[in-house]
Amino acid sequence: MGAQRGRDILLKISDGDGGFVTVAGIRASRIELRAGQVDATGADSPDAWRELLGGAGTKAARVSGRGVFRDAASDARMRSAFFGGEAPVWQMILPDFGVLEGSFVIAELSWSGAYDGEAEFAVTLESAGALSFETLP
Repeated sequence: MGAQRGRDILLKISDGDGGFVTVAGIRASRIELRAGQVDATGADSPDAWRELLGGAGTKAARVSGRGVFRDAASDARMRSAFFGGEAPVWQMILPDFGVLEGSFVIAELSWSGAYDGEAEFAVTLESAGALSFETLP
């Protein structure tokens, strides 16, 4: 797999009818997968080295993006999910790699702009359940 363009990463939110709406105008995005650790170190741990209990920690994902509004449908859907306290299904598409999909809540939704520039938005998603990853052919 060769180098890929960052602008090809897509963020999509479910439209509520079985389809997805692409969050338009994303200029930067970041996907973080985390696994919590459970320390199982005890008095009998070899040379007092930390020991971690595999598979016992909590898994979580955080996705963030920022960009400019270009699409009324994705803007309206994100606002609706935020103010409604929903945890809709989202897709994060990484070209030539795969699709990460699952329920996320919008932890942050913000807007900003300078007097001589365009209006921008930022969104941060936190996973709200099990995620799936499907590789692309």
